[in-house]
Amino acid sequence: MNGAEHLVETLTDQGVEICFANPGTSEMHFLAALENPRIKPVLCLFEGVATGAADGWYRMKDAPAATLLHLGPGLANGLANIHNARRASSGMVNVVGEHSAAHLRYDPPLMSDIEGLARPLSHWVRRIDGPQAVATDVAAGVAKANEHPGRIATLILPGDASWRDAGEIVRQPKPQRAMRAPDQARVEQVARVLRSGEPALIILANKATRGAALALAGRVAGAAGCRVGSQFFTARMERGAGRTPLERIPYSVAPALAFLKDFKHLITVETTEPVAFFSYPDQPSLLKAPGTQVHPLAEADEDSTAALAMLLDLLGPGDAPLVQQRIDTPAPTGALTPVAIACALAAAIPEGCIVVDESLTTGRETMGHMAGAPPHDMINNMGGSIGYSPPVATGAALACPDRRTFCMTGDGSAMYTIQALWTQAREQLPITTIIFANNSYAILKAEFANMGAGSAPGPRASSMIDLTNPTIDWQAMARAMGVPAVAVDTAEDFHAQLVRSTHADGPVLIEVRL
Repeated sequence: MNGAEHLVETLTDQGVEICFANPGTSEMHFLAALENPRIKPVLCLFEGVATGAADGWYRMKDAPAATLLHLGPGLANGLANIHNARRASSGMVNVVGEHSAAHLRYDPPLMSDIEGLARPLSHWVRRIDGPQAVATDVAAGVAKANEHPGRIATLILPGDASWRDAGEIVRQPKPQRAMRAPDQARVEQVARVLRSGEPALIILANKATRGAALALAGRVAGAAGCRVGSQFFTARMERGAGRTPLERIPYSVAPALAFLKDFKHLITVETTEPVAFFSYPDQPSLLKAPGTQVHPLAEADEDSTAALAMLLDLLGPGDAPLVQQRIDTPAPTGALTPVAIACALAAAIPEGCIVVDESLTTGRETMGHMAGAPPHDMINNMGGSIGYSPPVATGAALACPDRRTFCMTGDGSAMYTIQALWTQAREQLPITTIIFANNSYAILKAEFANMGAGSAPGPRASSMIDLTNPTIDWQAMARAMGVPAVAVDTAEDFHAQLVRSTHADGPVLIEVRL
């Protein structure tokens, strides 16, 4: 076996099931090794799609995917969505091809400082020294990606380490994910705070917004009479009827300050205290009220389920847990307002679906109106680098092919990674992409005033946030990549097309003309 075959064999031994790839010349032996039936190769037409899809896979599988990227420029193309994945605590293993050691001395055109590019957004970087080191280095990278919280591991694979004989493979032990135990003293302190009766908000994040931890948080809220919420963006939240409802801290600074002003205590679980997304003139960065105390219950690398169970044992069973009741939202009619759009989604989405949200301005109403919808998973952009949702939806749908994925994105965001549609069509993925086409970077119109740059942008500034001249033809864009597409102008048409998409065999795009 050569080094590339060792690499793929070790990835599969370590539990990696899929590789999102955009290969180049240096990676041809890796490409040949992907004939291994134990791993699924998925072609992505842009590296940002590959890294975003790996993020989406992890969010639904809790297991890292591999990516295959071509040299330093290929890694650079994928960095924006690696940033988003890092902020979402998603594990992934990036394999970056490199020239052979002998060739590097001649400074070929594609030579670059791959380690320098990788380090700022990777938790672990290693250059493979030779074919005999492949198996141990790959196993170490997968083990790092599997840590809690998930980590970004980047392996640099020189061409000669890939094509040379590696000898007999030495099988590596499969990684076991371990979480740090919560600190007993911290849990006891939080119990005292909650028994005091002073207004408190428990803020959940990462793995605490789903599964057993989320259910336990609802029981703690019932026992303590406190409130439970989340940051505005969450990596993945289980929500809808029958689940613990979470109050979402608003995005904008003024509403967030108003929301948090009466709490005396903020209890954080796998997160930190609320911070403004951007810095604004004459507005605070920290959003808590003066005098509010922050109490960590579980740190980012600790077992939040265990922490909440320990807390509940100290508090006792108390009253009934918080549980979201089912709300039957009627299908809306009339204009495509943000509220009508939110109601259409709430009325149309099926139980068990996945909603990937990058709707920015148009979707601000969505989460509130969908609270009582059938049970579903909601995924948000934790890192703020736009162009995350079509790739993340692609990875999520590959992870859960029996569930419909709804990808909500603005037109400006979608143009960053629209190539994801091609992969969705090739793989026939059950994804409904919803493009909110207001033909502008609409969020920046509001931010212009928020930042104190003026009451309204002038003609030149306006042209920099305008997406007309020419207007993007979203239906033609989708069809060119093999995805059926429709456009809607009314709330009733939007609802009808959403429902119709749930019966489609593959991907569908709906352009919402605003």
